[in-house]
Amino acid sequence: MSNPRNNGQLIGRLANDPKVFENKDGSKKVLFTVFTDRAYTNAQNQRDSDAVPVEAFVRAQTQGLGPYANIHKGDLVAVGFSLRMDRYTKNGEQVFDLKVISEDITFLEPRSVTQARLNERVQNAEAQNQALQAQAAPVAAAAPAVAHASAVDEQLPFG
Repeated sequence: MSNPRNNGQLIGRLANDPKVFENKDGSKKVLFTVFTDRAYTNAQNQRDSDAVPVEAFVRAQTQGLGPYANIHKGDLVAVGFSLRMDRYTKNGEQVFDLKVISEDITFLEPRSVTQARLNERVQNAEAQNQALQAQAAPVAAAAPAVAHASAVDEQLPFG
């Protein structure tokens, strides 16, 4: 990080898988959200957390997404960041947008733990998909046969 006065560290878990947008020049913009716990507890002795949106940029020369290719929902990470203020005009009004820009990312769990979490998510999604297909298959098979039979019977001139 180049400016020692404009940086920080976020430690927390990813809220979702990152979203990737490709720019015209071949570089990529990666958006993700990190849930970070606050340093204090509330009146119920619970720690609140904040969802912090983070942007990362991957140069066009970098193959794939670089270090951001392996981050997934639920991963515990440390994100080194700098702050950037974007200023623009919208509907005739000056807008100031403070952004958290990722400079680097460190995984705080072993790859085996993150891979096991990802495999569990995939298995759950596949099981849910199969259950939905199983529910839809009998309905789809029965419905067209009845609808088709009634439509055919009505159109026959003899009978």
